[in-house]
Amino acid sequence: MATLDVKTCLYRWEGTDRKGKRIKGEMAAHSCAMIRMHLRRQGITATRIRREGRSRAGTPVTALHITLFTRQLATLIRAGIPLLQALEVISNGFETLRMRQLVADLRQDIGAGTSLAAALRKKPLHFDALFCSLIEAGEQAGALDALLERIAIYKEKTEALKKKIKKAMTYPVAVLLVALAVCTILLIEVVPKFQGIFSTFDAELPAFTLGAIALSEALKTCGLWLLAGVCATLGCARRYYRHSATWRQRLDRWQLKLPVTGRLLHQSAIARFARTLSITMAAGVPLLEALDSVAGATGNSVFKEAVLRLKQQVATGSQIHMAMTSAGVFPGMAIQMTAIGEESGTLDDMLGHVATYYENEVDTLVDNLTTLMEPAIMVVLGVLVGGLVIAMYLPIFQLGQVI
Repeated sequence: MATLDVKTCLYRWEGTDRKGKRIKGEMAAHSCAMIRMHLRRQGITATRIRREGRSRAGTPVTALHITLFTRQLATLIRAGIPLLQALEVISNGFETLRMRQLVADLRQDIGAGTSLAAALRKKPLHFDALFCSLIEAGEQAGALDALLERIAIYKEKTEALKKKIKKAMTYPVAVLLVALAVCTILLIEVVPKFQGIFSTFDAELPAFTLGAIALSEALKTCGLWLLAGVCATLGCARRYYRHSATWRQRLDRWQLKLPVTGRLLHQSAIARFARTLSITMAAGVPLLEALDSVAGATGNSVFKEAVLRLKQQVATGSQIHMAMTSAGVFPGMAIQMTAIGEESGTLDDMLGHVATYYENEVDTLVDNLTTLMEPAIMVVLGVLVGGLVIAMYLPIFQLGQVI
């Protein structure tokens, strides 16, 4: 099945199958001829093909779309609606054409006799190994509705946690960028005008004012080069982070050591670890296989390596809580709750409680961080912008005192 890109379009088609039954659907392709050829291979005679508009075709499929898809599918399956009919209902409900095409592809594969887990595995960009393994476990156990409900809850909690982290990180960064933009405008546009006024003074300017003038001249001379250097540095850092495991681990380890945000990232990683392991174990996924999925879900390379080491120790016969103790990144409360769960045979429930506790901790930290950031940001803005204003008016005040 073709996927949407910058050269493909989405087509709605109607036709008849080999039995003469009228059917319709959607398909992405480069041309109408390709649609006809693809339908002919499936034994479908196209009677009408209409090209859809491209206004929403470029909208990518996001994690929020997948979360909504999972919740809707869980609700429909639990209500007793057959899988193919449920997928058709979901497909018609999405406005994003890429998402509608994704669901249509799944429906076509399942209609051809493929299991839901196998159809999802054909879309690795949107459904990871954990998602597919849980669906496969649900199909084998005959409890697809229950597993879909668990996955929906898991993805909703995961996305909510990500939003909280982004909220805590984005707000101060955005305000600081605005402050830098304001200071740049003042240095480029306002300071030179004051410099022209100061040149008529027959007096020595204060060092603070001279520093602001020097910074203004440097910014006017090398500003573009500085901007290019910053962009190049950020681009290289992003590239190294993606392709260099050593660089990624160093940066993630440094982030965990930051005064306030480090604790926030640490708590969120623990919450993701506990939540993912809880849902995989409740679904009956083997522990060693579950730990592979958990390692990739922690969102931090330091925790990922810790979980992989934990897996190796568990494979040699160690208990999970003992392996967590030797890992050195898990807090005592999480280790103690895990030990209780192992002893009582309720490890999945205990891990669920651990996840809930640390998710609540993240909520509290985000609220506290937001509350503390507001006055801190006001101070930073006052120092940056107010400092430039004082630097420009200080010579005028001194001149008034001399007169």
